[in-house]
Amino acid sequence: MGCFSRTALVVLIVLTALSVQKDQSFAQERIRIAWSGVSPANSPIWVVQEKGLLKKHGINGEVISISASPIALQALLAGEVDVIVTSVTTLALSRLAGADIVMVLGMVPTFLDHIISHPSITTLEQIKGKTGGVNRLGSTSDLGLRLALRRKGIDPEKDVKIVTAGDNPARLAAISRGIIQFSIMPEPFVREAEKLGFKDLFDIQSLKIPFWWNAVLAKESAVKANRAALTKFSRAMMEAIHYIKTDKEGTKAIYSKNLKLTDPEGLERAYQSYVSVFPENLLPTPDGVKTMLDDLAPRNPKSAAADPKAFVDMSLVQEIEATGFIKKLYKQ
Repeated sequence: MGCFSRTALVVLIVLTALSVQKDQSFAQERIRIAWSGVSPANSPIWVVQEKGLLKKHGINGEVISISASPIALQALLAGEVDVIVTSVTTLALSRLAGADIVMVLGMVPTFLDHIISHPSITTLEQIKGKTGGVNRLGSTSDLGLRLALRRKGIDPEKDVKIVTAGDNPARLAAISRGIIQFSIMPEPFVREAEKLGFKDLFDIQSLKIPFWWNAVLAKESAVKANRAALTKFSRAMMEAIHYIKTDKEGTKAIYSKNLKLTDPEGLERAYQSYVSVFPENLLPTPDGVKTMLDDLAPRNPKSAAADPKAFVDMSLVQEIEATGFIKKLYKQ
C-alpha cells in the first residue's frame, strides 16, 4: 500500500471514530420529558416547546403529555421518560415507598388555588356541614384544601365532607348539579367559576404555605449518569421562566393556545397569578417538601423520620448559578 493510501486510511479511521463519538455524545444528550395537567403551572414546558429552547441548548428532547401524574411516575420508574413535571405529593409518596427519585427543579413553590363555592355560600364559615370536591382523594388539590381549611379554623375531617370529583371542569359541573357545594381550583378556572355565578371564597395563595405545587423530578441515579443532558434541560427551563417574566403578551398567547382560552380577563388573571411565583433560579428547596412530610407523618412513620433534604438535589441549579447563566439572562 502506497504512502498516500495509508495516510488516507488513517484519516478515514480517525474521522469514523470521531463520527461514532459524536453520535454517542448526541445520544447521551437526549432527554424525554413527561408532564400532565393542562395548567399554567406547566407553562415553562409549553414555552420550552414553542420557543425551541431544548434545541437551542443543544439537547435532543421529546416532550410528552401524559393524562395523570401517577402514570407519569410509572413511566419515570420504568425508564420510559427521564424527567417528569408534577407536584411534591408524587415525590414524597414515591420516595417514601423506596423509589429512587429526587426533585431537581422547583417551579411553583406554593398553592395557587382558590376555594370557590355555590353562590348560596358567601363566607368560609358557611361551608361547615357541606361537601367539597377535589381532583381525587390524596391528590395535591385534596392536600391543599385540607391544609387551607385547618389554617382557617375548619377541621376537614369533622366539619366538612371531601370527595373525589374529577378535574377542574368536572368540579364546576358538580357544583352546578349540586353534587358538591365547594371546591378548590386555580386561575383561569376561578374566572370561569365566577362567570357561572359561583363565589370566590378564599385565595389560598395568601397563606403562603411552603409547598412545591409543581416541580421537575428525576431518578437520583440519572442525575449522575445523565448529568450533561439534565444541565442543558435545566438551562432551557430557566430561559423559559425568563421569557414568561419578560414577555407578557407572548406568554399569554402560549397560554391561550394550550388552555384553549380566548377570554382576555381569564388570560390576564392566569398570567398574573403565575408570573410572580415562578423562581428565577428554580432552586428545589426542602421547605416545600417538609410541608408534605409533616402532613403525612401522623399516618406514615417513614414520613415522620424522613429528612426533607434527602428529597431534593440542588446541585444542578447551584452549578448553573455559579456560571453566571441566570444573572446574564436578566441583564439582557
